[in-house]
Amino acid sequence: MKNYNDILSHFSLKGEVAEIKALGNGLINDTLKVTTAGPDSPDYVLQRINNNIFKDVDLLQHNIDVTTSHIRAKLEKAGVADLDRKVLTFVKTDTGKSYYFDGESYWRVSVFIPDSVTHEVVDPQYSYLAGKGFGEFQAMLADVEETLDETIPDFHNMEFRLKQFNDAIADDKAGRVAEMKELIDALLERGEKMCAAEQLHREGKLPKRICHCDTKVNNMLFDAHDNSFLCVIDLDTVMPSYIFSDYGDFLRTAANTAPEDEPDLTKIHFRPEIFKAFTQGYLESARSFLTPVEIEYLPYAVALFPYMQCVRFLTDYLNGDVYYKIQYPEHNKVRSIAQFELFRQVESLQAELADTIKSLI
Repeated sequence: MKNYNDILSHFSLKGEVAEIKALGNGLINDTLKVTTAGPDSPDYVLQRINNNIFKDVDLLQHNIDVTTSHIRAKLEKAGVADLDRKVLTFVKTDTGKSYYFDGESYWRVSVFIPDSVTHEVVDPQYSYLAGKGFGEFQAMLADVEETLDETIPDFHNMEFRLKQFNDAIADDKAGRVAEMKELIDALLERGEKMCAAEQLHREGKLPKRICHCDTKVNNMLFDAHDNSFLCVIDLDTVMPSYIFSDYGDFLRTAANTAPEDEPDLTKIHFRPEIFKAFTQGYLESARSFLTPVEIEYLPYAVALFPYMQCVRFLTDYLNGDVYYKIQYPEHNKVRSIAQFELFRQVESLQAELADTIKSLI
């Protein structure tokens, strides 16, 4: 408690700290709820930033500051009510920054949004709301003029992921290339096609946008009383990317009937009802800024992310399981095969997905 109070003393908080306790079950950052005494002072969220993953904390917080300030200005101009519940607010330190370094760790504080909840359930209703919410998030940031950079360089760069993959094949550090040859060949055969985004960008046909890059339904807050959408949270991965990052990655997990490491391939099915609901919500809010090329390649985005994740899992398996945590020796192998099965199904549905999208425009 004394250590946390010392950290909090560097932030411009309102009210006296009454209680500090763990909040949520995040895998990346340590998160605590700070309750203050008195009816008029807000509660807060204290987070330790994982600078092993986000190595440039100044860049990280710059992206977040620009993002939240821009959204707040848009909402204010639109006369949106209950503004402080519709966008995250980060508290400045005594140095004017939005983070504090205690000599070992980096910390930040945001205002806790009361009467809010997250959801874990992925059904058509919440998929629609997620699509609409993440589309609104992109739309509000479509005209950001200030420069943002990548908090995790090459995070969703397919060409970069294939280079890592080819390096892993050449090195064969764990002696596993021979056993995975069939899957390796299938992935490499599709490699050029799956790098369409990078090629289109070089040709000037595909812009980079400010994207969330971690679109899960539990990265959104909803009103605890009427279940209306409040705001997008977990902004660490907000950075320039193709809109495919937010669209395709949500569907990779949400539209899959099974976990990403399901060993029984008969349990893996792509859920068209989730795809349609998410796409409907997304197009309703993002249609205003999307280009014809971005819309045309949305089916590609649905296939891109299981393909990319398959490549990443298999790369780690070939390297001897050095990146992803595993529960058993062949875990990354199982993950790779499961993701390829999902990719294979989506690949076979490209025409049907395109038809659905056309029907929603």
